[in-house]
Amino acid sequence: MKIKLIPILCLALFAAVSCKSEFEKIRSGGDAAKMLEAADKYYEEEEWQKAQTLYELIVGSYRGKKEAEDIYFNYAYTYYYLGRYLLSSYYFKNFSTTFGGSTKKEEADYMIAYSFYQLSPTYRLDQTNTEKAIESFQNFVNTYTQSPRVEQCNRLIDEMRLKLEKKAFEGGKLYFDLRQYQSATQTFENLLKDFPETPNAVEVRYMVVRAAYLLAENSFVERQQERYQDAEEKAEEFVARYDQGKFLKEVENMLAATKKKLKQLEDVRYQNSSARSRS
Repeated sequence: MKIKLIPILCLALFAAVSCKSEFEKIRSGGDAAKMLEAADKYYEEEEWQKAQTLYELIVGSYRGKKEAEDIYFNYAYTYYYLGRYLLSSYYFKNFSTTFGGSTKKEEADYMIAYSFYQLSPTYRLDQTNTEKAIESFQNFVNTYTQSPRVEQCNRLIDEMRLKLEKKAFEGGKLYFDLRQYQSATQTFENLLKDFPETPNAVEVRYMVVRAAYLLAENSFVERQQERYQDAEEKAEEFVARYDQGKFLKEVENMLAATKKKLKQLEDVRYQNSSARSRS
């Protein structure tokens, strides 16, 4: 059985070497026309690396010629198909700039954004590429208002904004768990400004109240009155906005405790003022 397989393996090896030799022969031959023909063939066969190598070699030779547009467009796509999304975005942008009148410009502009979308990581990581994707999709929507791609662009923008929102919320929770209540309050308030229609608004505002209350409770005495007043304001705003829900009772309890503490602080201040007056 093994003996019969040897000729087959040899033939397969010979075929592989022949294919490689064919590519190398074209690559090193210096004939731009043959390289273009082969590059297009490799592109159609989804052999992206070979197509990319040949396109890269001939792109300069066809600059200013009618073939240049397709060469550059396919060249950009080879980077996308190879998963090199940062470079694909770069080359699609170059295509859009260089061939401003091309019928492929709309697709290139979409692929600029979609390449950044592919680079958008989990919410726990840096979101620079997510922000670039949102900006690029928004530019596309503003430029091509009638494009059939607009609906998908808006859906992807919403998807990535949810990711940014989750990162902000988890960041606020992390500050809270580390007892950095001032940073937690600021983070949650910024979340409400950046994502005013968040479906988690009730919980975020609850966390704002809770962080403000604990900040006051853990402050030095000389800062407590100012911070309890801030917590009181935030708690009253919450109660006025939400007259029911699972967080309401706890916020009402914090509000009552805050008012009690403010009264105690006011009484102490009055007593100290009276003592100084008598002396």
